[in-house]
Amino acid sequence: MRILVDSNILLAVALNEPEKTRLIDLTQEMDLAAPEVLPYEIGNALSGLFKRKRLPSSRITDVWKLLSQIPVELIGVDIPAALTLAGQFDIYAYDAYFLQTALQLRCPLLTLDRGMRRIANILGIPAVEKP
Repeated sequence: MRILVDSNILLAVALNEPEKTRLIDLTQEMDLAAPEVLPYEIGNALSGLFKRKRLPSSRITDVWKLLSQIPVELIGVDIPAALTLAGQFDIYAYDAYFLQTALQLRCPLLTLDRGMRRIANILGIPAVEKP
């Protein structure tokens, strides 16, 4: 089964967050997918962690390499449809890209973001059991 994963899921695994084991269990035997903007969003998140002094610059490349080993199918984004969602729900375009791609693929979304889970529920996007 295919599942759309938010960048926060992959980062939680790579950074050994408390949810790591549960997230790995939830994605076993799943084909992971994400919008094609995933590498850029992860790069932005890593630089943000560095700026907030939560990740030393010496680890950024190591985390990136670890993340790049996780097999994730990158899917083209219907940007106009995503921007419509962004306007409808007053959210960032990056969040809308994930929601739109889940709609497009008709697959569940796995995210740690409560707001995205709430909107996914409104849109009828199947939710993966909360980590």
